[in-house]
Amino acid sequence: METFLNKMVLIYFTALGILLGASLVGSLAAVLVREPPVITMLKLARDIKIWAIAAAIGGTFSTFEIFESGLFQGEVRAVIKQLFYIVSALAGTQTAHYLILALCGGNK
Repeated sequence: METFLNKMVLIYFTALGILLGASLVGSLAAVLVREPPVITMLKLARDIKIWAIAAAIGGTFSTFEIFESGLFQGEVRAVIKQLFYIVSALAGTQTAHYLILALCGGNK
């Protein structure tokens, strides 16, 4: 059974993993095409954040449907849960971004 806290943790680490994985694999691709891997890694980490959030919460359409039902049908609890899920995904991507910055030697 998936509880609220379990789902928040899963979303956090999914967003973190998507951003870390995409940046690291993208930097390997940069090496293959003789581009600077550190710059590519930082650029990918910046550019992929929103996609990592959307993927971690399970896509955007279900979130909008829940917001609609919450706002127009009075299910405020569902809206608050979705907000917590989004914040969890944001925290995961931000953590991954800080890890990538640390890996690359600071703010470049």
